[in-house]
Amino acid sequence: MVYWKLKGREFANCNCEYGCNCQFGGLPDKGHCQAAVGIAIDEGHHGDTDLSGLNIAGVFRWPGPIHEGQGECVAFVDERATQAQRNALLTIMTGGDTDPFATVFAVFASTITTMHEPLFVPVDFEVDIEGRKGRLRIAGHLEMDGEPIRSPVNGAEIRAQIRLPDGFEYEVAEVGSGASRSIDPMQLAHRSSYGQFAYLHLDSHGVVRGG
Repeated sequence: MVYWKLKGREFANCNCEYGCNCQFGGLPDKGHCQAAVGIAIDEGHHGDTDLSGLNIAGVFRWPGPIHEGQGECVAFVDERATQAQRNALLTIMTGGDTDPFATVFAVFASTITTMHEPLFVPVDFEVDIEGRKGRLRIAGHLEMDGEPIRSPVNGAEIRAQIRLPDGFEYEVAEVGSGASRSIDPMQLAHRSSYGQFAYLHLDSHGVVRGG
């Protein structure tokens, strides 16, 4: 197994209400799950291949709870990546060179039945974790925007966090509001739904704690 390690920032948006039952072992509140995610890799490597500064993204859809499988997904990889970097990123994103079920990539990959061909495209992505703001644009494929949740009473920002000390994706996530629209090769659309903003620190063995 080739050892890899990534540090970066994530913005994800699914169709659940704010909070997302799936984060706590519950069931999706719409009965099914559809989500988009963007990740900026600030530092990373797969073996001797440097992955720092690249962006990746994905669109996912499951007909029921994620753990029941039958999922569909497409991966987007930064077109700036070299062939070696593309191979490394796709290996990581599909759960390769990883302990079984140790990362969100490996867990999700185990639930996917339909894997579309990966797309190597410009991934325009920016995210502010503490500010709960994000913007992802992949021309002709995906748009995603995130902002803080606001009080329906006075419009003030509401800040909430999820802490999962034993999770497989993050230790702490900021909760915000997201909107996504995907048109090719998968279609989805939702707005004012669960937005997740988190620092990621992952390696071949799972979440790197306290790092």
